Amino acid sequence: MNQLTSSATDKITGIINVPGDKSISHRALIMGSMAIGETIVSGLLEGEDVLNTAAAMKALGADIYRDELAKWHVHGVGTGGLSEPAGALDMGNSGTGARLLMGLVSTYPFSTTFVGDASLSSRPMKRVTVPLEKFGAEFHGSEDGTLPITVKGTDAPLPISYDVPVASAQVKSAIMLAALNTPGITTIFEKTPTRDHTERMFHFFGVDTITTPKDGGRVITVSGQPELTARELIVPGDPSSAAFPVVAALITPGSDITINNIGLNPDRTGLFITLKEMGADIEFLNEREECGEPVADLRVRHSSLNAITVPEDRAPSMIDEYPILCIAAAFAEGTTVMRGAEELRVKESDRIDIMVRGLGACGIKVEEFADGMAITGSGEKPEGGALVETRLDHRIAMSFLILGLQSHKPVTVDDGSVIETSFPTFRSLMNGLGANIQPAAGAPA
Repeated sequence: MNQLTSSATDKITGIINVPGDKSISHRALIMGSMAIGETIVSGLLEGEDVLNTAAAMKALGADIYRDELAKWHVHGVGTGGLSEPAGALDMGNSGTGARLLMGLVSTYPFSTTFVGDASLSSRPMKRVTVPLEKFGAEFHGSEDGTLPITVKGTDAPLPISYDVPVASAQVKSAIMLAALNTPGITTIFEKTPTRDHTERMFHFFGVDTITTPKDGGRVITVSGQPELTARELIVPGDPSSAAFPVVAALITPGSDITINNIGLNPDRTGLFITLKEMGADIEFLNEREECGEPVADLRVRHSSLNAITVPEDRAPSMIDEYPILCIAAAFAEGTTVMRGAEELRVKESDRIDIMVRGLGACGIKVEEFADGMAITGSGEKPEGGALVETRLDHRIAMSFLILGLQSHKPVTVDDGSVIETSFPTFRSLMNGLGANIQPAAGAPA
């Protein structure tokens, strides 16, 4: 294991770019592979999760390579053009990659086996396989629906109508990708709106997709078997990655940073809205659009934060940001209440349980609920000093390393290598801003 220790720092300052948005990076590779011609992608997140998706799409027949200018070239095979992979697709730690590609291959007449690491192999897949079976696909694996799973795709897919029972952009997107190679119109109803990156990417590549509000949710229709047009696109910076330097600046006196080119999709801005309600000094500068997504530069300065009750209906727009919000809450005055986030129980780890344990070990008062937690801060530095178990969860690791920047005692995470899945430059970028994150004593540099 690669233990990392974060120690107190004076201030966080500078102008940075964070890696490209992970959700958009996955989708750019997939959709480029389904288009005819050459799609060129700039700013792709080159973390393990996205690289595994690139390798999987190559195994399915696309030609994908990176040039010396860090641009990715995707020569697609067109709708209906995928071919059976020679071996299993190893998705590593990526639930997004696994679930989206299960959807994609389910309407092709061949078999595909999906495998992953220990964390991914413990995560639920039935939420995806159940609707995909309605297209005609078959799934073979363990009774509890975890990886490894073999998908036997159908040679005669039928369009479906499906009410998504849980708020999950991955489930919705898996169905939409299955619909690409299905004749007719597939209809999806989500009672709680989730991230619309797939809808935006479908529009960008020319898929006939219509989104209509209904009963507080959304109805999405996809017309199958389109001819997709190759595109050039710039992936916006990932707001989930930006969240870590943002909170680092907010809790560290004297800090002033600017983060360029951050995606501000309305379905992804829940953390920034919440932090501003807590008193955060965050400005959105140079607002514009990239590949159908709203984008801006963020300026963030140290702020005194006050506790709030986070609206439960905001959870889908910030589900990945709850761990780092917990760190901000630990520095806020009063009790911050987070409910309606039961989805955290089935992420890379049980994020509610592990955050409660880690915060408590660092001397922070926290109360656990089935669907969230309440964190009480005094507006002062917490004690810190713990060795925190990450359970192969990259966001847990980064969150506690941010805590260590302003706690009385250094904070160590048991495995910093997991950060590679989403933010491979995290340590160097943070240290460049003034952080002090180093290998723990005895750990490899």
